[in-house]
Amino acid sequence: MEIKIALAGNPNSGKTTLFNNLTGSRQRVGNWPGVTVEKKEGSLKGRNDVTIQDLPGIYSLSPYSLEEVVSRNYLVNEKPDAILNIVDGTNIERNLYLTTQLLELGIPVVVAVNMIDLVERNGDKIDLDKLSKELDCPVIAISALKGKGTKEAAQKAIEVAGSHQVAAIPSIYDKMVLSALSNIESVLGSQIDTSMARWYSVKVFERDERIDEILKLSADQTSKIEPIIKKVEEVMDDDAESIITSQRYDFIGKIVSHAVKKKGSKHELSISDKIDKIVTNRILALPIFVLIMYVVYTIAMGGTSISIGTMGTDWANDVLFGEIVPNFFDGMLTSLQVNGVLYSLIMDGILGGVGAVLGFVPQILVLFLLLSIMEDVGYMSRVAFIMDRIFRRFGLSGKSFIPMLVATGCGVPGIMASRTIEQDRDRKMTIMTTGFIPCGAKMPIIGLFAGAVFGGSSLVATSAFVIGIAAVVISGIILKKFKSFAGEPAPFVMELPAYHLPSIGNVLRATWERGWSFIKRAGTIILLSTIILWFLQGFGFTNGQFGMVEDNNTSLLASIGNAIAWIFAPLGWVGDMAWKATVATFTGLIAKEEVVNTFGVLYNYAEVSEEGNEIWTLIARDFTPIAAYSFMIFNLLCAPCFAAMGAIKREMNNTKWTLAAIGYMCLFAYVSSLIVYQLGGLLLGEVTFSIWTIVALALLALILYLLVRPGYKPKSEALDLKGMSVAK
Repeated sequence: MEIKIALAGNPNSGKTTLFNNLTGSRQRVGNWPGVTVEKKEGSLKGRNDVTIQDLPGIYSLSPYSLEEVVSRNYLVNEKPDAILNIVDGTNIERNLYLTTQLLELGIPVVVAVNMIDLVERNGDKIDLDKLSKELDCPVIAISALKGKGTKEAAQKAIEVAGSHQVAAIPSIYDKMVLSALSNIESVLGSQIDTSMARWYSVKVFERDERIDEILKLSADQTSKIEPIIKKVEEVMDDDAESIITSQRYDFIGKIVSHAVKKKGSKHELSISDKIDKIVTNRILALPIFVLIMYVVYTIAMGGTSISIGTMGTDWANDVLFGEIVPNFFDGMLTSLQVNGVLYSLIMDGILGGVGAVLGFVPQILVLFLLLSIMEDVGYMSRVAFIMDRIFRRFGLSGKSFIPMLVATGCGVPGIMASRTIEQDRDRKMTIMTTGFIPCGAKMPIIGLFAGAVFGGSSLVATSAFVIGIAAVVISGIILKKFKSFAGEPAPFVMELPAYHLPSIGNVLRATWERGWSFIKRAGTIILLSTIILWFLQGFGFTNGQFGMVEDNNTSLLASIGNAIAWIFAPLGWVGDMAWKATVATFTGLIAKEEVVNTFGVLYNYAEVSEEGNEIWTLIARDFTPIAAYSFMIFNLLCAPCFAAMGAIKREMNNTKWTLAAIGYMCLFAYVSSLIVYQLGGLLLGEVTFSIWTIVALALLALILYLLVRPGYKPKSEALDLKGMSVAK
């Protein structure tokens, strides 16, 4: 018989670490039915009959966010055999609020007090026996990071699931509330499972907007409940939700006073607090973040002695895909007497295109490794806090940074993560701007031009990330002044976990998951498009005859590219490279890795010589620094890949808004690239003064005007001369 155990806990309580520890590689990742919140489940190590369900991190079961709705609906509708409640031992008071709600579900609960090693290091003591007695459920001390006590916690959850042991309902309510609850239970008791009646009653008091849907209450039942709630509120001189919340915290306070002994002074700063005084400082926070990202990009994509990623990419490009792989296939094809068109397809098309993309895997893996470490130690949570202060000034909530953080791996889940933003206007703005953040698929573009044109400059790589953030901020200021987006951004509350050493398993798993998705695309969609590109750039009409061409400037692809390349001439895409840059941009809509893949096919075909594959040299010859930077900016900021466009369509659920989002990104990218090329080129002496210089100046002036102009304000917020609000 299969046993289902649900992991429930607050964000940053160590729930994901525990899940990885219990399931290892036996995980399945997808989305919850009907929503785009990630769903993780897996089999317990050594027990195929035990399924561990990782619920979204939540603070309570009240439906204020999509994660809370998902978790609550799963627990109510699916009714797992047991709940393993992960509690952060260093912040046990706040974590126990969710525990009190879980105990009311009528499902066996095991409380796992996590980070017990940090509790002991701080000199604090948690009496597990007293805590277990107060909660009337098993309590196990664990350290998910070190794997201490995790097996015991899982085994205890299996035991209580088998015995159907259910905790007694804590007596956390005063007599008046209990009396009201019993009245509600009498209304509901005959219709539902009596073991759930009390919890349903409490949820009615906490004004659960979806309680009618779950309980399927009749109008008659609802009419009987409402007077009871009003009576309680009159007698208690407070609203029902506040009464219940207050009683919960009173109950938690009594538990903590009996079972937890704190050694340190309440006002004594922890090590994490001392670090946060520096890294979250209002003045120092942003420069520190930029410096850290500079170091990250230097190690991953720079041209210094510590640039491990670049060393790996250089070896992959020059040795693996420059000598070993081509020589192997050349020898194999020669021995099989393969030549002509098929030889060209394999050597010039597939190896040239796919190899150009896979050559950047070392840089991608190093970058993802460093970002995963930053996430695991707790720093990225601070970054969200830092960016909230910045974003709120420009009309975006700090919640918008979470999707953008996810988008550093891939834009699709980043856009999907916007679902957690409650306000529609903030969610739409987040969807429209998340694509500006350089995702993993855009990293090869940055690496290619940073290496080929800018000598592996770390500043160029770092500037790509800064440009993405700047595009988000500028867009936030401009869009927030229009009626469709006007209004205060949603409040942002986030737990800042204590700093800790990264878990090697977590870091490597996160790095591999992100890196593997990149590699899979190279072996599927990019491989297919490479074949198509090879055909289009290898064949054309010469002297009225169709066939293979020696110069790909006369190919079918060149004809297509030249027909539309004029659109990008103001951006500096001129000469023989214009059609190549244009084609690469359009193939990038399939997948952003296609940009590098396209150059790999085009330049490899053009230079199959004794020198070997000299793509970087050829690109440096065709692109001036300012033209290369213009191309890079446009492809970083313009419309994302088709998969991300599909995600935009799903999240917007409106064709007009989808087209508006994609159109805005393309327009913003074009204007930004034009200004950079025309004005930057003028300053560097690469561009002469022309009509496009005037256009660039006019567009820059327009952007500055849109940034400083007064924005739309709802009529209810309008003020009269005396400063009083007026309604019109």
